[in-house]
Parts: sequence; C-alpha cells; structure tokens
Amino acid sequence: MTWTPYADLDALLEELVVTWRRILGENLAGAYVQGSFALGAGDQHSDCDWIVAVHDRPTASEVGALRALHEELPTRDGHWPHDIEGSYAPLRELASVDALGREWLFNDHGQRSLVWDDHCNRAYTRWILREHGIVLAGPEPRSFMAPVPEIALRSEAAAALPRVIDDLATWLDIDALAWGQRYAVTTTCRTLFTLETARIASKGGALEWAQRTLDARWRPLLGQVRDDRERGLDRADPPRPGSADAARAFAAYAVDWAATRGALGSSVDAPFDRVRTAGELPS
Repeated sequence: MTWTPYADLDALLEELVVTWRRILGENLAGAYVQGSFALGAGDQHSDCDWIVAVHDRPTASEVGALRALHEELPTRDGHWPHDIEGSYAPLRELASVDALGREWLFNDHGQRSLVWDDHCNRAYTRWILREHGIVLAGPEPRSFMAPVPEIALRSEAAAALPRVIDDLATWLDIDALAWGQRYAVTTTCRTLFTLETARIASKGGALEWAQRTLDARWRPLLGQVRDDRERGLDRADPPRPGSADAARAFAAYAVDWAATRGALGSSVDAPFDRVRTAGELPS
C-alpha cells in the first residue's frame, strides 16, 4: 500500500494495521493517518501521527497487548519506529465533539509507554482527521465524524496564542536548541492561521501564509525558519545568534496582531458550551 512518500513508513503502517487487527479483532473500527502527512506536507523531519478508532475502550487484555507493541516498537532500527505516535479513540467519542478533550490511550513518539492523554483529542487534530485523514483501514472519517465547529478551532487557537512561548518553555529551551526556535515560530504561525481562518495549515503552509499576510519586517525570520528546516532535530545544534529573541518578539507581535483584529476577545469570550454540544453521533 502507498499512503506516504516513504516506502519504509508505508511498510511499518501496514504492519501496524495487521497487528492492530490481531490485537483488537472486531473492536477495531478504523485506522488513520492525520497530522502533517494527512495535510500533504510530511517529510523526514515530521512525526507520523495516527489514530486507531475502536468500538469500545480497549479491554485490559487488549491494553496489555498494545503496551507490549509500543514497548517493542522504539527498540527497532530505522527512522520511523521512533517518529510515529497516536491514540486509541473510542468511536463514539471520536464521532462527536461533545467528547472534545477527553483522554485517550496515547503513545508519544519514541516512548515505550501508553498513557492517558488528550494529545490527539483537540479541535485541530479532529479537523485534520475529518477533512484530510488518510484511511489505513475502515470507513472514511467524514462518514462518522461531526464537523468541527469554527468556534472550537478559533477558541482553541485564541487560548493557545498568548501562551506559545511559555508553554514551550515547560519542555524545551529555545535559547539552546535551534529546532526549538523554529518550532516556536511555526507554532505561532499555525496558531495565528487557525485563529484567522478556522482551518489548519501545515508548518510550511503557515509560514508561507505569514510571509504573505503579516508585516514585511518578519520575512527574514520566517525565511530563516523555512530554510533551516533541513537541519532537523539535533540536540547539539544551537539557534542562530539573536534568533530566539526574534522568535519571542514575533510571538508577541502575533498576539498584538490578533488583538487589533478583535480575534482574541471574540473567540475566548464565546460560550464554550456551543463548542461541546455542536456534534451528534451519526445514526
């Protein structure tokens, strides 16, 4: 099967589908790729994000077998066993935005564990899956997933935008890691794009949009982030001189840009109940 530009990744995904079928049996409802690859922008520097839909939350024996799978996977040689991540989502919760934010069993890339986390149950991940998800097994996501309301996407982005730099500081140092500096800028661009359009863009797509849309003084920074992507994640690679401070200044500018357009207040103040009750389980 050909799902991505990389034969070794496709082979791993095909193996995982076989394994999921063996472990879950009739409880397997579907398996999908979302994230950058679903947006048509995945490359060697991307994680491969997946979602497995299950009819019911996995049983204790199923969870045990899944834990064994994810404990073994990162021990393999090669690139993709270390750069693939996803969640096991009950179909009823995946189908309705009423369940937005509930925790699902999640395997983080490179980690030999399964934890309960809402990592894959955000408005933006649901939007990518429904609108662009790649089917590995099962029905098309549009056939059972409710549309993600624009207010959910904009509210999520409005809440995240002022916190981009502070949230990143809880798990990486943009002053020490070049990848972190680039991540700060691309995350700001993607969040601002969603706030403005109620859609999700790839990292490259969001950078291009920002270059066209935002003040021209940021084009050198945006171009640097775009061009340096090929440097990948190297924990010994420091950011270019002054680039971390430029990333912080850009994030502050983005908040001001959104505020002057009224985007932050209108989205945050919208009743969240409208977000949580907009979806219904298809009959």
